[in-house]
Amino acid sequence: MKVFKFGGASVNSIERVQNVANIIRDYGDESLVIIISAIGKTTNALEKVAEVFYAGNKDEALNLFNVVKQQHLNTAKYLLVTEANACNKHLNDFFTEVEWLLHDKPVRDFDYYYDQIVCVGELLSTSIISHYLKELSIKNNWKDVRDIIKTDNNFRDAGVDWTKTALMLDTMMKAQNENQQIIVTQGFIGCTDDNESTTLGREGSDYSAAIFANLLDAESLTIWKDVEGVMNADPKEFKDAQLIHELSFNEVIEMAYYGAQVIHPKTIKPLQNKGIPLLVKCFLNTSLPGTIISKKQVKNLPPIIVVKDNQVLMQLHSQDFSFVGEAPMAALYKMFAEVKVKPNLIQTGAISVQICLDDRPEKIEQLATTAASIFNVQIEKNLKLLTIRHYTNEVFEKLTEDKKIILTQRTPTTIQVLYSA
Repeated sequence: MKVFKFGGASVNSIERVQNVANIIRDYGDESLVIIISAIGKTTNALEKVAEVFYAGNKDEALNLFNVVKQQHLNTAKYLLVTEANACNKHLNDFFTEVEWLLHDKPVRDFDYYYDQIVCVGELLSTSIISHYLKELSIKNNWKDVRDIIKTDNNFRDAGVDWTKTALMLDTMMKAQNENQQIIVTQGFIGCTDDNESTTLGREGSDYSAAIFANLLDAESLTIWKDVEGVMNADPKEFKDAQLIHELSFNEVIEMAYYGAQVIHPKTIKPLQNKGIPLLVKCFLNTSLPGTIISKKQVKNLPPIIVVKDNQVLMQLHSQDFSFVGEAPMAALYKMFAEVKVKPNLIQTGAISVQICLDDRPEKIEQLATTAASIFNVQIEKNLKLLTIRHYTNEVFEKLTEDKKIILTQRTPTTIQVLYSA
């Protein structure tokens, strides 16, 4: 059993959907669980629907949703002939699910409505692709992942109930037709015991794939992307970025912690727990080797460069010049939890604390207001945070040349520099 995950970019055009089918056909003799994200920018469009609906603009929300409907109906029209009617019926079930909600008035928190609306993106994409595979005589079984992945009701960042999910998945696999070795299902979404849709937060589709891989004791998980594999830097910013052929689970977690757009740590953990390798492959050129991520420790890695834009430096000074000891630091971490922010860098002095954060204005304001009860607070915006793992002096000097450095933090393996943008 192998698990494949295809992101939105891999299915954002007719040609790319056809390409996905070709990849699946190449593995036709194997048992596959295929996780597919929403098509292209569908999630963004549905987020807008949710926002407008919650603001009380029902008609505008319905109009925006109608655009999403037509886009998917057109995609199905271009791809399908013999499966067209069955697919359209399936899609209409999901359209009705959202439209029924949009005709109501919001009486619950925004996050609840967000999940009920946004989850439909994955349901629509997987339905179209499942029917397209059938059109090509590639037998497969479409599954609504809400019948499998069970969660709590922490909408937009739901926690998975692993015991219930394992039971539901086991039941599904036992009922699986032996002639249908391919299962097509969704990433990013789950369901509560009350049959309310939930989403799993950032990188939820990758996480969904890791859940399936873990519970099925899969041979491997492959995430198909539009890049060669995992690079040592963002190739859009660094033209000399190079492919990293092998990485350890631990290294990827470190990279993600510092802001690299690779694989989210919560995706790694289920794989790491069972030693299931993760392959990052290019769907545009399947012959490329890609990157393999496993429990094997890899030495002699190149410098790994991460740049985070839109950073804020919050400087906190004790109000009475007393030491910043255990009590104020404990209070500060409690504030982080209450406001739901994660510092990207913290540096402490005798009577001060400097914190680097992503610039999320409402969160920054809330944290500053709360911190002002025990600290004097100063804020500096429009900064960038550079992180270099496995740095060399040469690389460090090249990347910081002519930069106005505000803060530096260094360990034997990692150096971080906060500077003016």
